[in-house]
Amino acid sequence: MAAHPKSVPLVAPGHTRPVTHLHFSPLQDDGTYVLISSCKDGNPMLREWTGDWIGTFIGHKGAVWCSKLSPDTSRAASGSADFTAKIWDTYSGEPLHSFPHNHIVRSVALSPNASHLLTGGQEKKVRMFDLRRPDAEPDLLTEGSAISHEGTVKSVVWVGEHTGVTAGEDGIIKWWDLRSRTVSTSLTFPGPITSMELSPQTNRLVVTSGKTVSFIPALPNGNQTHSLTLPYAPSSASIHPILQDRFVTGSMSDEWVRVHDLSGEERDVLKGHHGPVHCVEFSPDGEMFASGSEDGTIRLWQTTPGKTYGLWQGNQTNGG
Repeated sequence: MAAHPKSVPLVAPGHTRPVTHLHFSPLQDDGTYVLISSCKDGNPMLREWTGDWIGTFIGHKGAVWCSKLSPDTSRAASGSADFTAKIWDTYSGEPLHSFPHNHIVRSVALSPNASHLLTGGQEKKVRMFDLRRPDAEPDLLTEGSAISHEGTVKSVVWVGEHTGVTAGEDGIIKWWDLRSRTVSTSLTFPGPITSMELSPQTNRLVVTSGKTVSFIPALPNGNQTHSLTLPYAPSSASIHPILQDRFVTGSMSDEWVRVHDLSGEERDVLKGHHGPVHCVEFSPDGEMFASGSEDGTIRLWQTTPGKTYGLWQGNQTNGG
């Protein structure tokens, strides 16, 4: 019986400061996808599905906390400590729009057709910009008060055509009807929410708060939320998009990436980073996951070590 092949990550260099966020595009018609990474160096990077560098988006004057791709990969949005959110042309690398804010922008989300942008951050306000009328004032999602959340907005995601979901350090997740700009429902956690990512294939939000990971229906539909308590506080989590039988996590308390099954049992501990892991994300085909660290690197890990995929050449024996 051959030993279980060891996971050997591909290291994607290029950033010079801690990596803060990762986002994979959906699978494209040709079976490929791309990855955008955010970094405190202020320069988001675009990569092929193999991890190869495509380009760097130059223009922010401060740390970039979040960047996301439109479903067709033609546009990217980014939110920065320079008090702006920007929209980019991913083919030319040029900024198309820059939207000023009054404080650090922590999270951004594009609508499915890339016509609108949601932003949130340390102003505690969620704004919606119409990219077809970039000079118009944005809509504020505040429900009649001055702010959207009682704490920093940590994450905004766009679900379906008309729903925005926002998560704050106030421990509340809010689902907004973007047509009426009102909250349709909310969910309260006992502590601050540290991350919230949309898993589009599973139609779930993956949320970390304290030592819990929660898998929540992206649109409230009566399905149960599945929550687990881990022995540590995860910084970020991502569920396998196809099998839905495992999730990966990063943690600020050590330098490891962990794989758990959905009962919470630890299946693997992956060592390689030289600093805490801020963000993890599965690729849309589930064949690998990416981790971004305080050490300034992105590491790509195979879901099935030993398989030939991308730049991994499987377990080829001599003459085999």
